[in-house]
Amino acid sequence: MTVRQPRYSKEEFAQKGDALYDSEIRSQVEEGNDGKIVAIDIETGAFEVADELLAASKRLLSRLPDAQTWFVRIGHPAVDHFGARSLRTKR
Repeated sequence: MTVRQPRYSKEEFAQKGDALYDSEIRSQVEEGNDGKIVAIDIETGAFEVADELLAASKRLLSRLPDAQTWFVRIGHPAVDHFGARSLRTKR
C-alpha cells in the first residue's frame, strides 16, 4: 500500500480547498445535498459527493490515487463537531 504524503502546509490545504469549493464546486452541489460530504482534490478540482466522509474519499481516490483531498460538509461550517451543539450553530 502506498502512503500518500501531503504536498502542502495545513494553511495552503485549507486555502486551496475552500477557494475551489467557493468558486467552482458549491454551485454544482449545494441544492438538495445539505449535510453531505464533498471530497475535493485541491490540485485538479475533481470532487465526489457522498453521505459519509469515507465513501466520498474512496470514490475520489479510486479515480485519483494520489489526490490531495480536502473535505467540506455542504451547508455547514465544519465537517465534524464535538459536543451537543449543532453544526449549524454559529456564534
